[in-house]
Amino acid sequence: SALFDFNDRVTLPGTLSKIDWRNPHIELVVDTKSGQEAQTWTLEGPAPSFFRARDINKSDFESALGKRVIAEASRARDGSRWGLLRVMTLPDGKVVSACPQNC
Repeated sequence: SALFDFNDRVTLPGTLSKIDWRNPHIELVVDTKSGQEAQTWTLEGPAPSFFRARDINKSDFESALGKRVIAEASRARDGSRWGLLRVMTLPDGKVVSACPQNC
């Protein structure tokens, strides 16, 4: 990908603070900490239809708002706090994969 480095993965334990569920890509915002520094990460995922085809709905993410999640993402090549969502573990333990194949 021109935008994301698939070899530079980050794990982001934090709070899901925002969901933008629309085409062409969903966007999730996770607030986390690195040491004592608070960080806000924006994660891009596939289209809503990708998740619906896998029996994952907007309500799965909405129920996680304000709660602790663990996101894994491929970091943006520009080094910003932006990434391509790979996997997210929701508060109920449900693991949501944003990869078309096993990642």
